[in-house]
Amino acid sequence: MDNGEVLVFSGNANPKLANEICDYLGIELGQAFVGKFSEGEISVKIEQDVRGKDVFLIQSTCPPVNDNFMELLIMIDAITRASARRITAVIPYYGYARQDRKDQPRVPITAKLTANLITVAGADRVLTIDLHAGQIQGFFDIPLDHLFAVNVFVEYFSKRKVKNLVVVSPDVGGIKMARAYAKRFSADLAVVDKRRIDDQKAEVMNILGEVEGKNVVLVDDMVATAGSLVEAVAALKKAGAQDIYAAITHAVLSGPAIDRIKKSDLKELIVANTIPIPKEKEIKKLMVLSIGPLLAEAIRRIHNEESVSSLFS
Repeated sequence: MDNGEVLVFSGNANPKLANEICDYLGIELGQAFVGKFSEGEISVKIEQDVRGKDVFLIQSTCPPVNDNFMELLIMIDAITRASARRITAVIPYYGYARQDRKDQPRVPITAKLTANLITVAGADRVLTIDLHAGQIQGFFDIPLDHLFAVNVFVEYFSKRKVKNLVVVSPDVGGIKMARAYAKRFSADLAVVDKRRIDDQKAEVMNILGEVEGKNVVLVDDMVATAGSLVEAVAALKKAGAQDIYAAITHAVLSGPAIDRIKKSDLKELIVANTIPIPKEKEIKKLMVLSIGPLLAEAIRRIHNEESVSSLFS
């Protein structure tokens, strides 16, 4: 790609992923200072000319969520005021996505609020991967390209040559995603039917589908405290499953997640690098796959005004 026409910048959320994307595209990462003033306010300076350029800003809104989200907004504003031709916010992990509806009285729809803020800041387009809820695409009044990490995981399991697979959704809401995996694996589909106790605990009810004697791949868009995940693993083991893997795009891994995973019967947790994994959370059971090439190819196609629909599959 011609670095004279397209520029890629990154905040502090995931610079390693941004550099992977730039390596794939054959360009240098854009020069920008993103820090803080003494009182904690975000300080941004774009250190090269962006006038008339097609700019892609890589920034997951992962923990620390509010700092990374404000970096995203302020960088968009700075690039807008510097007269960029187009700004695409590349948000591999879209935070606040779980607050996508009013599930009880007097609560906000924060996923819609954050979409409004990104648009008002000056973004012309959004590129993201595996949204927690598909309807969030409709929260934006600008074009949004929604990619899926499924092929990255399928390639990994194909190389591992895991036989006798069944794909399992950890809840009823994830059936659509699990069906997409099952189709690519040419595997059967099962569902963990559960009842949630609170935001950190879930009581598993039963398994819908046949898992006895089979190797299982649990699929989901994110793992936070891992409560639902380890409950599902325990239920699957009780139902006679053999090796249990989990393919989960966004590794939030908050609170007791790592301890829970260590103590569980989960053989391996495979995640994408939409969120950087700190060293203290790098355990033997964790495998991190790169979605850099997928995002880079989407960026290349958007810049060249080519179709990106084949990447949605």
